Amino acid sequence: MTAPAHFEPRQRNPGGPVTAVLRPTAEQQYAAELAAVAAQDDRQRPPNWNLSPQAVVTYVLGGTLADGTVITPKYVGARRLVEVAVGTLVTDRALLLVGVPGTAKSWLSEHLAAAISGDSTLVVQGTAGTSEDQVRYGWNYARLIAEGPSEQALVPSPVLKAMQSGAVVRVEELTRMPSEVQDSFITILSEKSLPVPELNTQVQAVPGFTVIATANDRDRGVNQMSSALARRFNTVVLPPPATEDAEVEIVITRAQQLGKALQLPAEPPALDEVRRVVRIFRELRNGSTVDGRTQLKKPSGSLSTAEAISVIANGMALAGHFGDGTLGADELASGLIGSIIKDRVSDATVWQEYLETVLKERAEWRDLYRACLDASGD
Repeated sequence: MTAPAHFEPRQRNPGGPVTAVLRPTAEQQYAAELAAVAAQDDRQRPPNWNLSPQAVVTYVLGGTLADGTVITPKYVGARRLVEVAVGTLVTDRALLLVGVPGTAKSWLSEHLAAAISGDSTLVVQGTAGTSEDQVRYGWNYARLIAEGPSEQALVPSPVLKAMQSGAVVRVEELTRMPSEVQDSFITILSEKSLPVPELNTQVQAVPGFTVIATANDRDRGVNQMSSALARRFNTVVLPPPATEDAEVEIVITRAQQLGKALQLPAEPPALDEVRRVVRIFRELRNGSTVDGRTQLKKPSGSLSTAEAISVIANGMALAGHFGDGTLGADELASGLIGSIIKDRVSDATVWQEYLETVLKERAEWRDLYRACLDASGD
């Protein structure tokens, strides 16, 4: 079948420079802000840090520089938590960010790595299938067979690269790794070295090397950390947004960023629509309505801030491509149902009860109530 004349199929390897990416790294997306902060940063910087600890906090939390440059906040939360996190990374201890899903652990770790090292791409993703080689090093087996063990045949892991360059390495979902793989970090964190017995040598970390790990204990498949490993981390607990207004601000900001990155042909989300989604999620998470008058059953899912962002972004896509570009109740309904109903039996009951006892009784939300009934086929 021949493509129409106006249709230009995309090349798999165009060969030219990449002009846009779907998900730019923090150091790419905020390069101008990082440069502006660095230009006015006259405080002492730890070895191999791009910014001083105070400047890292300014970049993460936002503010106005002396020359009037506005730095946008990357994390909305208590300043002291970020200061403790950055203070930990100045010492020889690793940092463990803990919180329920959706509390911006990965987001914060990425921006800390970008501000400190200028590179947030040194990442080990924790899963049930993560192997010890992904933490330590692997081998180019063609060269290994042909030449035997050598430095040229060794394939460094992100951890090893960070040790050699004095950079931050991120370890996502540490507790999803098997326990024996987790314990591979004990020698690295305590001795700041990585033995390579095949070459009868070891790699010693240069100043600036540190680890930022994230973990949560709400998802299935969590492996408890050993006490020996836990002692080598300073743990900072990131709480969910304290207020509805704070969570609304986070959702609006991230949804707008996603809409811009994905080039969605929709208007920025209206404050009222975002607030409705956030309030529904908070009420179901807390097990009661915002006024405390009605007790609610809790669904099995976490209903995190990240999921609220996803609902809004999905609604913007529907509004932009299949509607009039304005986010409304019809666009929100399917996303809400998909996020809330994870278990088709128990969660469906929870959602139905919320619809009839809360949504139906709010006159200003009657359009959303009807849209949810239509989307669920009732």
